[in-house]
Amino acid sequence: MGKTIAEKILSAHAKKDVIPGEIIVSDIDLAFVQDGTGPLTVDQFNYLKFNDVKQKSLVFIDHASPSPRKELSNTQKKLRNFCKKTSAEIYDIGEGISHQIVAEKYAKPGDVIVGADSHSCTAGALGAFATGMGSTDIALAYGLGKVWLKVPETFKIILKGELSFGVYAKDIILYLIGLIGADGATYKALEFSGDGVNKLSMESRLTISNMAVEAGAKVGLFPTDEITREYLKSQGEKRTIRK
Repeated sequence: MGKTIAEKILSAHAKKDVIPGEIIVSDIDLAFVQDGTGPLTVDQFNYLKFNDVKQKSLVFIDHASPSPRKELSNTQKKLRNFCKKTSAEIYDIGEGISHQIVAEKYAKPGDVIVGADSHSCTAGALGAFATGMGSTDIALAYGLGKVWLKVPETFKIILKGELSFGVYAKDIILYLIGLIGADGATYKALEFSGDGVNKLSMESRLTISNMAVEAGAKVGLFPTDEITREYLKSQGEKRTIRK
């Protein structure tokens, strides 16, 4: 039996064939936090006595932007100092929202991306295994360049035809959540397929993947196709599709 997109990506990063339900240690390509989750990540990173981040690591100040009170200003200062002391890169106030910047500038098909933000799954639209994790998990990802996770089972979602006038991508994912429930895909991968996928722009795919977590899903994945390639090309970034 063939592997799902999630299983293929995780097999490549775990350097072994993986199966659903298996606990694995996976290499990662990118890790990030935002100002709500990042301070605890920094505290845990320092507690574990890591010296520097192991892979592309980003910090975003995008939730309390600008800070409304001194307590949050102090935690944002902590994040800025962390980036000065390590190789982590910062997107400061006004420079963009974490999961949007990751999709626009960094995510590539076949990547494993972890973020301390529930909507980290947005990059699944680009064929990346992108998922949210807790602050301590990201501290370990920063320091080790690896994460542990359970290989998710997959729900195959077949989209047929094209959207009628006045119906949009958000309607698709809201309808799906209505069918299966807000916890109907807990720790599952949602894999979108069918001829309807070809009718969806990258912006529509990003909308659907972004909301996969609202059904409890670990990741919402779209296949890599010409729309993906054209999007990457349009962004002007040196991002290549994994073989």
